[in-house]
Amino acid sequence: MRLGAYQILYMGGVPAYAAVSEAVDQAKAVAGSKPAGFVNAVLRKVADAGDGPERFPVESEDPGAFLAQLGSHPRWLVDRWLARWDRADVKRLIAANNRRSSVYLNPLDVLPQEAVERLSEVGLDASTVTEAPGSVRLGEGVRPSDALGVIPRAIVQDPAAALVSRYADVPSGTIVADLCAAPGGKLLALSDRPAKSLAADRSESRIRMVAQNAQRTGQAVDLVIADALHPPFSEVDVVLLDVPCTGTGTLARHPDARWRLRPEAINELATLQAHLIETGASIVAPGGLLIYSTCSLEPEENEERINAFLRARPDFALEATDAVPSHFLDERGRLFVTPQESGFDGAFAARMRKTT
Repeated sequence: MRLGAYQILYMGGVPAYAAVSEAVDQAKAVAGSKPAGFVNAVLRKVADAGDGPERFPVESEDPGAFLAQLGSHPRWLVDRWLARWDRADVKRLIAANNRRSSVYLNPLDVLPQEAVERLSEVGLDASTVTEAPGSVRLGEGVRPSDALGVIPRAIVQDPAAALVSRYADVPSGTIVADLCAAPGGKLLALSDRPAKSLAADRSESRIRMVAQNAQRTGQAVDLVIADALHPPFSEVDVVLLDVPCTGTGTLARHPDARWRLRPEAINELATLQAHLIETGASIVAPGGLLIYSTCSLEPEENEERINAFLRARPDFALEATDAVPSHFLDERGRLFVTPQESGFDGAFAARMRKTT
């Protein structure tokens, strides 16, 4: 596609139809007819649109359009972020979303430095992560399956997700229920703290993922196929609620998601999240904890959702923890990890105690 675009825009002597035809033939030979059709459609658009600096927005005149085109992000999403952060922050966020994501391990029974040494002994490159205690970054080209063969009691997990589990600060000897459990990373990252771990997910195939990860890490987890809106548990000490969300904190890991996301999905998901947090709260025992989390950056799914819940439920209160570095906490003690600041995925979590 790049060769075709170069021929169309800059070679002059190559007719556009010939450049398109040649690129389509090459794409078909390499990848088949479906991708070839995509190449055809894109290059015809390129031929019609032409090129030139006048086609690119001027940053000082229209920063939203400039950043959207510069970083290949939907304009509506860039405008949302510009309403909350300054232009430099949004530019850094977009750059973070366009970088190749690193792969991380969260070792469950050895310290990160020991994990790095074990991997090094078999020729696998890895390093500790200063900003996220407990995580190990795998080197370029190291396959997670090879690393897990050396350290089986570990999970593949971005540091942002690992920080959510640390932030939960689950007391030892408690009963913990994860209502949206698959693939199980946040629950398994609690390691041996719970006396009993309960995992629910409405998808049978996804529950199998939890079972496989639990078996590999040697952790006992009771599994059930169930909708989080109708939890099959009652009076548990800790409820983990990693709700479905827009995932705007994970666009580097899922680059196509930015184009599939619809603006109205934010409020639609916020409505679902409001129902989920109510059902999750209904099964927390007196004195127990409710841990709400997302991988979204949007306030409707994060701060606003928690503020609305706490207004409606005076029997719950935010409870701070020092289990994670303080720079990942907001002024009310909630976890907020952003890609532009951390280099990790984005994550939000609120730790709430049922007071009565």
